[in-house]
Amino acid sequence: MNNFQELVKKNRSYRRFWQEVAISKKKLEELVDCARLVASGRNIQPLKYYLSYTPEMNAKIFPHLKWAGHLKNWAGPEEGERPSAYIVVLLDRQIAENAYIDHGIAMQTLLLAAVESGLGGCMIASINKEKLRTLLAIEENRYDILAVVALGKPKEIVRLVDMQGDEYKYWRNEKDEHFVPKRLLKDIII
Repeated sequence: MNNFQELVKKNRSYRRFWQEVAISKKKLEELVDCARLVASGRNIQPLKYYLSYTPEMNAKIFPHLKWAGHLKNWAGPEEGERPSAYIVVLLDRQIAENAYIDHGIAMQTLLLAAVESGLGGCMIASINKEKLRTLLAIEENRYDILAVVALGKPKEIVRLVDMQGDEYKYWRNEKDEHFVPKRLLKDIII
């Protein structure tokens, strides 16, 4: 198996972190700098980023995010296991009216760079955008909140397993290990 495939396997959606392991503004800027270099539809580059790395601001952002929809009895990481940083991904409508897939490319790049740095994260699209906009004083007439990338030093074990039938929902076992079913290669190539 090649190094890139190993990197992709390590890049899981981590939802529990060693919260006390801080992530600096400089590290977040390095991650965004990687995202800045990726492909962009029409090369228009309409994305902007809000960085949060202080415990105080992180605590204010946390309640506006929803975590792990398939884990019905889990409201998200508890205090002590929450992200050490967030990157809020924005569309600058003065540049373009639509981000198309740019933010997906950018967030995947951020997360791959984070994994290479010994960190991990999770893309979150289930957001109370209006409350987050108000909290962060994000200009409503200019920016759309597209997603949030939660980041930290992963505290949980995430395992990939072969999908059985059409059962795609992830789950946790009694040891709190997180399992993510993946379709087989032979089942996705037509």
